[in-house]
Amino acid sequence: MTAALTTTTGARPGHGLAAVLFDMDGTLVDTERNWFATETAVMADLGFTLTTQHAEHLLGSPMEPAVAYLLSVSGLDVAPAELERRINAGMVAALRDGVDLRPGAKRLLAEVDEAGVPCALVTASQRVIVDAVLPSIGAHHFSFTLAGDEIAHTKPHPDPYLTAARRLGAQPWACVVVEDSPTGIASGEAAGCVVLAVPSMTPIPSAPTRTVVESLEEVDLDFLGDLVRARVAR
Repeated sequence: MTAALTTTTGARPGHGLAAVLFDMDGTLVDTERNWFATETAVMADLGFTLTTQHAEHLLGSPMEPAVAYLLSVSGLDVAPAELERRINAGMVAALRDGVDLRPGAKRLLAEVDEAGVPCALVTASQRVIVDAVLPSIGAHHFSFTLAGDEIAHTKPHPDPYLTAARRLGAQPWACVVVEDSPTGIASGEAAGCVVLAVPSMTPIPSAPTRTVVESLEEVDLDFLGDLVRARVAR
């Protein structure tokens, strides 16, 4: 962990960190339970009972595969677009009064902001959900936000994080992706980014391609810089 990046394109002198790419649901805001509660309520209205065994298939999932899964396990004769509409409407209603940030998120966002490190929000949620959540997070923290319905291939495909890195003019290996779900982690790893996993509803196993912490309260700017330096040193 001794390599210092001073001349590499897309890296910041001193800590080597070019950009931080944050997931939204479950990472910065405590919305994963809202999602599952909303999906459970919508499916109950349609006559199907979701259980906790379904949660792991839905955690961090983009809308299209989530809807496909729900229709597959339930056997309901409902148009995918209608199920999607009901879930999004339920979530917007649930988020109307704001949402809690996850522990350490507010402080870390402020620290990244103050240091002038570029930052983007990269989520599988659709734009209507992003716009409902942003007032709670603070849109000013991000150079831009990228929603799941604004890109051809969403998570776990690498495109969301590759697109974000490219828009920030950063090399993926010098970007830290902060994620909470297996789907998002797979996206960041496939993009070649440094991945920091902060599990929310589902455990995340350690692996050579990621660092796992229990909470963002354990993370600061130096920690993120160390992750990039460790990648370069390998």
